[in-house]
Amino acid sequence: MSLSDFFTPIELQKITPKKGYYSSQLGSKIEHYAVDFPDLEQKTDIAIIGVQDDRNAVNNPGCALGPDYLREQLYLLNEGGYNTKIVDLGNIRQGETVTDTYFAVKTVVNELIKKNIIPVILGGGQDITYAQYLAYEELEQKVDLVIIDSHFDLDDDSANEGIQTTSQSYLNKIFLHEPNYLFNYSNLGYQTFFTSQDSLRVMEKLYFDVHRLGEISGQITVAEPIIRNAGMISFDIGAIRSSDAMANANASPNGFYGEEACQLCRYAGFNDKLTSIGFYEFNPAYDNNGQTAMLLAQMIWYFIDGFYNRKKDFPLHPKSQYLIYKTSLKHDDHELVFVKSKKSDRWWMQVPYPTGGSRNERFHLVPCRYDDYKTAVSGELPDLWWRTYQKLN
Repeated sequence: MSLSDFFTPIELQKITPKKGYYSSQLGSKIEHYAVDFPDLEQKTDIAIIGVQDDRNAVNNPGCALGPDYLREQLYLLNEGGYNTKIVDLGNIRQGETVTDTYFAVKTVVNELIKKNIIPVILGGGQDITYAQYLAYEELEQKVDLVIIDSHFDLDDDSANEGIQTTSQSYLNKIFLHEPNYLFNYSNLGYQTFFTSQDSLRVMEKLYFDVHRLGEISGQITVAEPIIRNAGMISFDIGAIRSSDAMANANASPNGFYGEEACQLCRYAGFNDKLTSIGFYEFNPAYDNNGQTAMLLAQMIWYFIDGFYNRKKDFPLHPKSQYLIYKTSLKHDDHELVFVKSKKSDRWWMQVPYPTGGSRNERFHLVPCRYDDYKTAVSGELPDLWWRTYQKLN
């Protein structure tokens, strides 16, 4: 089966302005599936794929129509100071069942990752995140998942084995999936009044990283090392305040500002580990003069800009490009080791694997902030180090 079998072509006449595109605009730069399916054997960095399925998007029917509205705005933006190699594969056909759609998304994302192409998924409901995650199963590698969302999308009745995969419960399916290849889950921007205390206790018990909106908004750099650790990202448009992104039936007055959402996407583009990203729950029925579509297009533009400005400073080769800092804790002989890149000034922390393990590596590198180093210099153990060590156990 060819990947083209999963897609329907883009109807360019519906999204192209009457005057056409200028040579500098992405509409002229992106190779798109309108007649012929793009040749993925040619050098390709990023593939845009629409998913027109909202059957499990809770209280947000209509978001299946989002991909073409996003393209309309994205294609109008100018290319940055680099030569993009981007293809737009069109929209994944809605399967006879939602499970069929999940299979198509899983297959497409898996094949693109194996070709070293980053899929940018335009949803559709956020339950598609589960299919995005399943793409990593055949790769047989642990994955770090970052969700940018005001909710955890975790059904509190986790004992219920019959939980449906919806935009508000897909995390249960990910956490309970066997075989388990999720190494870490992080949430950015959850709002406490949308979050049960039981869910918070689950996150603490599993040593997952969850960060309230108040911890990040106004100091967005806090999110950079968390995003830098992600293998895949799912971005719910509902994480952005309704005044900046109203095109979502579940929009809330609180959330990230538009410029903060763009910065988060640029961090995602910078991330050398990231292999897929999805943008979900955009519903054009609630948009006002295309403002949310324009914001999402700009977020994707910033992701592309970050990608083409990657520093490629992970892993640590050559060692001459890094500075090593060592510090000891109070009342403890244990030594903490930090690594700083000369190219980007970004920091990592070495967390040793438990003794007796059968791993080839002696330690795990986790992205961190300069503040974590300062905490260690003061003699205290950074919380990030402890949580990572527990997961390695």
